Amino acid sequence: MNTTVLSDTTLKADVVVVGGGLVGGTLACALATHGIPVLCVDTEQPATLTAPTQDGRCSAIALACQKVLDTVGIWKHMRESVQPILDIRVTDSNSPLHLHYDHREIGSPMGYMAGNTVIRQAVLARLKELKLATLAAPARVVETSRSIDTALVKLDDGRVIRTSLLVAADGRNSRIRDMAGIPVAQGLPYHQTGIVLTVRHEKHHRGIAHERFLPAGPFAILPLVGGYHSSLVWTESSTTAKSLLALPDDAFQEELIQRFGTFLGEIDVVSPRFSYPLSLQHALRYTDRRLVLVGDAAHGMHPVAGQGMNFGLRDVAALAEEIVKARRLGLDVGTSTVLESYQRWRRFDNVLMLGMTDALVRLFSNDNAPLRLARTMGLAAVNQMPGLRRFFMRHAMGEVGDLPRLMRGLPV
Repeated sequence: MNTTVLSDTTLKADVVVVGGGLVGGTLACALATHGIPVLCVDTEQPATLTAPTQDGRCSAIALACQKVLDTVGIWKHMRESVQPILDIRVTDSNSPLHLHYDHREIGSPMGYMAGNTVIRQAVLARLKELKLATLAAPARVVETSRSIDTALVKLDDGRVIRTSLLVAADGRNSRIRDMAGIPVAQGLPYHQTGIVLTVRHEKHHRGIAHERFLPAGPFAILPLVGGYHSSLVWTESSTTAKSLLALPDDAFQEELIQRFGTFLGEIDVVSPRFSYPLSLQHALRYTDRRLVLVGDAAHGMHPVAGQGMNFGLRDVAALAEEIVKARRLGLDVGTSTVLESYQRWRRFDNVLMLGMTDALVRLFSNDNAPLRLARTMGLAAVNQMPGLRRFFMRHAMGEVGDLPRLMRGLPV
């Protein structure tokens, strides 16, 4: 145990992070790496979190966010299990015109693909190395109280943690956010479900990620390590998705091939089928007294641009920088001054991305012929404008905007 014991059941940590997933676990690593004692609480056993049946999703890690993972010591535990994203090809349905991001224009991969379980394993391995980090799992927060000068967090096993700052990193359905009474704005419903699975294919993917905009929604083919496997994020209307998921294997395979095509040769499904409802939501504020929201607890976006986890890691980098800076100045890390600085830094950026992903979904998830022609011509036009194309590439890499030090590969 790396926290300070106040009594048999009362502990002390400078920061308590609720949620030990990709975002919350990375924040705990970032803080402990920079000298901040932190306790991370998660409801699941570590073995459950890293089981292949727990989460079928893979994540595209933008280059700037890979720097975050590297700088806080997580990347070394996963680098052998990731696939560099060398090219990205964006098409509208089966049009021969496309937008092509080529890594040779910028001299580096645009990011990396990794299974969510791979990332979780790396986060847990790093947490075990850090003397200032403690993982309480399985454990559930049953009560919190926050005053001007401290916060108390009670766990279901009776332990109480006294802390300067409570961080909600417990996802879209955040209990901590709800306990604090922070309202959440919901976007207009997409009525879409994301079907996630892994396929094996006959030909090598060459590190190319494909984003196809089909009438029902985006269909992403994302390269995985080894060359002959890809992760699919297949968006359908919720009604159609339910029917597809109920199909026997051979009928499901036929539906898949119609959308996937034969450009990678024969394909076979090699994982269970996972499904996730798709929606947009945004917390009306990110802070409360000695409380701050990060990741999906603050903002949940459509996976169309593959930026959900990346924007959570942007939150991590900004919040860690504000906390470490305050500590070095001898300040209380949970004061409103520190938290409001984080909120100003991140809120505008998140709102822009939420708006962009929402606009993309609504623009492309239809089969309107004039609109389809305009979309196709727009993608082709951008492809012929090197300066604009490279700007969009940099944006996909996470290198646009006011970047925290961790996103530039620098310690705080």
